[in-house]
Amino acid sequence: ERRAIENLSIKALDSLTGEFKGKYYPLKDMTDAEQQQLIDDHFLFDKPVSPLLLAAGMARDWPDARGIWHNDNKSFLVWVNEEDHLRVISMEKGGNMKTVFKRFCEGLQKIEEIFKSAGHPFSWSEHLGYILTCPSNLGTGLRGGVHVKLPNLSKHPKFEEILTRLRLQKRGTGGVDT
Repeated sequence: ERRAIENLSIKALDSLTGEFKGKYYPLKDMTDAEQQQLIDDHFLFDKPVSPLLLAAGMARDWPDARGIWHNDNKSFLVWVNEEDHLRVISMEKGGNMKTVFKRFCEGLQKIEEIFKSAGHPFSWSEHLGYILTCPSNLGTGLRGGVHVKLPNLSKHPKFEEILTRLRLQKRGTGGVDT
């Protein structure tokens, strides 16, 4: 099933044009150094190490049928067969959240239309919304995030209190449990 998803994803993503035109890079064809550089640049997922993800079989047959597709300027990315079949990401440096969100919505809509026309609509429930691997992502399937470097604030004794007051979460850049 994972290989079929990868093949369908490559076909769909390769049909994108304009600012979404890009290329697919399978993990199995990357050197360790190439993978690590993409991980360090926050473009690529790493092999799961979380006991939760390992117990769910997320690392099974690693790295078979997994990869990353990105547009030519690396502002629109799709992770294939990471935790979910597809994880769509729009990102850029700077503070223009409107541009990032607009690109995300337009790109996701194009991908969803391509999959639907190929007879593979995204899983949807009238009661639950979009169906994803992790129950915490049910519904819109959307999670927004911002990477902000705050080296001095994060060392402050009241850092946790500040986050709580602002209703923010501290997360590592490596995904689940980091």
